[in-house]
This record gives sequence, C-alpha cells and structure tokens, in this order.
Amino acid sequence: MRPEIKAYNFDWMLWSTVGAASKIADGSDKELERMLKYIPNYRGIAQTIFREGDAGKQFLKMTFSYLDNIMNAHKTGKKLSITTFCFSPAIFYAMDIVPITFELLTVLAGALWKRGSFDYQDFCLETGFPETACSSQKGTLGAYLAGLGEEIDMVVCDSPGVCDTNAAAFSFAASYLDKPFYQLNFPPKLVEKRVQDYHLADYKALISFLEKQTGKKLEENRLREILEEIKIQDNLIADLEDMERLVPNPAPPIYNLFIYAGRFMFAGKSEYTKLLKFMVKEAKSKAEKGLSGLHSGKENLRAFFFYIDHYMLNLSLWEWLDKRGITHIGNILGKYFPNVAPYAKDRQEETYTINTDNMDEMLKSIAELNARMPMVRTIRGPYDAPHMWLQDSMALAEMYKADCLIYNGTPGCRNTWGMVKLMARDTEKYGYPTHIMYGDAFDERIESWESTSERLDEFFKVRRLLS
Repeated sequence: MRPEIKAYNFDWMLWSTVGAASKIADGSDKELERMLKYIPNYRGIAQTIFREGDAGKQFLKMTFSYLDNIMNAHKTGKKLSITTFCFSPAIFYAMDIVPITFELLTVLAGALWKRGSFDYQDFCLETGFPETACSSQKGTLGAYLAGLGEEIDMVVCDSPGVCDTNAAAFSFAASYLDKPFYQLNFPPKLVEKRVQDYHLADYKALISFLEKQTGKKLEENRLREILEEIKIQDNLIADLEDMERLVPNPAPPIYNLFIYAGRFMFAGKSEYTKLLKFMVKEAKSKAEKGLSGLHSGKENLRAFFFYIDHYMLNLSLWEWLDKRGITHIGNILGKYFPNVAPYAKDRQEETYTINTDNMDEMLKSIAELNARMPMVRTIRGPYDAPHMWLQDSMALAEMYKADCLIYNGTPGCRNTWGMVKLMARDTEKYGYPTHIMYGDAFDERIESWESTSERLDEFFKVRRLLS
C-alpha cells in the first residue's frame, strides 16, 4: 500500500470529508452555490446530493451521523461489529452495538475519491485474500486488515450459500483479525414452516452470541421501539413505491439509492424516518402536479436494474440517467417485502409482518425481516424457482412499467454470473430488452465509467429505446 494512503485511517477520512460536507448543508442555497468553487474535488458529488433539496441534505447528515457513530463507539462504551448490506442493522441498534457495513463504506470511497478504494482492495490480495472476491467488501476490508480503521469487536454476516464470496470476506476478516464471528444461514427455500422455524432458531442463537459479546441482555422495550420505527419506515417506503408506479414517475432517480442506503445505515432509527418523510413530501408534491422527478423534466424511458447499481466517482450513473430522461424504477436492493409493500399485495405468504405484542412475536418478526433482506431473499435458490430472482424481477418490471432491464454487478458476483445469461434469455422472452453490464460496480479499473456508459448508449440505440 502506498505510504500516503497509510497517513490517515480510512474511516476517519470518510468521517472528516462527509462531516465537512454536512456542515455546508446548513447554509442557504446561495451559500451552497458559492461554496462549490472552493471544493473542486467534491463539486460533482456535492451537486448531485444538494440538488435534491431537503432530502439530499438529510441524506448527507444521516451519512455523517452513521460515520460519527463509528468514530465514537468506543468512547461511548459501545461495541463495533463489521457486517454486510444483506444483514439488517436493527438488532445491533436494539443491543446498542454500532455496525460498520463494508459495502456502504466502499460505495462512499468510490463516490468521493477518484482513487476510490483501490489501494485497500489491493491490500486484501497482499494478505492472501482471493483476487476474484467481491470488490464491494474488499474496498473496506483491506483498510481494516491494514489497521487503518477503528478497532472492531466482532464480525456478523448472513450470506453463506447465497453468496460465498461475501461470506468468505467476513470469515477471512474474523480469522485475520482474530475476532469473534457469527454467521446466519439461509435454506434455499423461503416459504414454508420448516424454513421459518430454522430462521427463528438461528436468529435466537445470534442474539445469544451478541449478548455474550456485549455482556448485556436484549431489552424487550428497546427492541419494540426499533421495530415500531421500522413499521413507520415500511409504510413511508410503500408510499414512495406506490408513487413510482405513476407515469411520469414523480420521484427523482437517486431516491432509490437513498431508500436502500438509508435502510442499510439506520433501519429502525429516526434519522432514516426523517429522510423518508422529506422524500415522500417532495414526491407527493410532484405527483399532484403530474411532474416527473427527473431534473431534465421529461421521462423518456423507465429502466429496472434487476441486481445492483453502479457506484463510481460522483455517483455518475444517476446524473447520466437524468440527462437522458431515463427513470430508475428500482433494483433488488430496495425491495424488502414487508406486508404493506405495493408489490407484495398478492404475495402475502412471501412477506414479513411486524408484531410487537411480546418478545416471542418480535423475535419471529425480526428473524423473518432479516431473511428478506436483498440478495439473501432473492438469490438463495435457483433463479427461476418460486419466490426467487426471475419471479421477483418480472413482477416488479410489470408493476413499475419498465421499458427495459439492466444487470450490473461485480466480477465477484459468481452466483449471479452463473445465472445471468439464462436470466436475460428469459427476460427477453417476456418482452423486456435486457442489457448486461460487464464492469465492476465498485472498481472502475475493470471498465471505466466512460466505456460503461458508451455501452449503455449503444444498447439504448440498437434496441431503439432512445433516439
């Protein structure tokens, strides 16, 4: 690793940068505009976030609060756990543990810095971690392996079988850093009593592990408070998703990123609820006037990303979509299948319901909620099995009136790469032009954003989706 990269801790640099930006958010619009010329290296990402008004400012403040929790966890007597995006942080907040979600910090580094998280990814290889592993974890994993972050206390993940490269990253981290480790398991099926019993038993064992690490018992009232807040959040997300069915879609394309990033950071916390309320208010205002959420003002096309998005410098994907009048109508990262979701109206057996009557009901609720997190729900079994990737994608594409489907991932997504050509064959049969992106969502060295966007332009032109 280059000496200059080792000068400051990875998480401290993110905290420092986002902290400065969040203070700018308190200024007037005129002050914000004047400030942009003094931050040339961050002008692109600042414009992308600030132009979303109150929602953009709250997203920035929420992200800083997340990083601030990490930096101050030990000073306030809390434990730090590294974890993954497909694990709900709700149980951590119920037990006063501060989560560090690898994929979130990797995205932040890629969006903020031209150098991205490349040095940290490369350091993983120096330690013996496989080159073919997923870059979404490597970007942050390398920093913590190199000792360039806060001292972590434990490792928790939940993806063995669903994504073995994800699971391997966390087991490697636990072994290399010599930390306590727990991983939840998920059977290949989703809907049957035997599976639900397995989820609950496994989740109870996780809670025992967390109680042992923290020396504290899970408090019933604290868990109820977190779950009641998630109920509110689920209803707000359902309102947004309902409005996204309108043509034109009144929600700006980047709202989908705000929805899932906020959920990964602060499920069950008021910071996220506040963000969602700003987003619902803005989308409702535009819906009542029949306006598009696109800043370009005209919706030409509706695209469903049936895996994940692209997270390079300045979050260029969203600006690119907006300029072409393409509405982003979601991806699998933003679909959690609560019983109130509009897409789950006729699929109640696949949903979770939050019941806070007593401890047993709450444990069942949170175990089922966690089992429906992105990826661990959608690709736990064969892609074309009931309740899995193909069925979900086709139902969502139809409901949100998609004109085309786009796949993006990383070379480390071996589970989806093993299925995606078969998946694309099927989605084309259903009448959806489908594009497979061959870059890396978290590492632009695989394919530059310029090349990726040219291929997208070619797809839209050849398939006569855009003139």
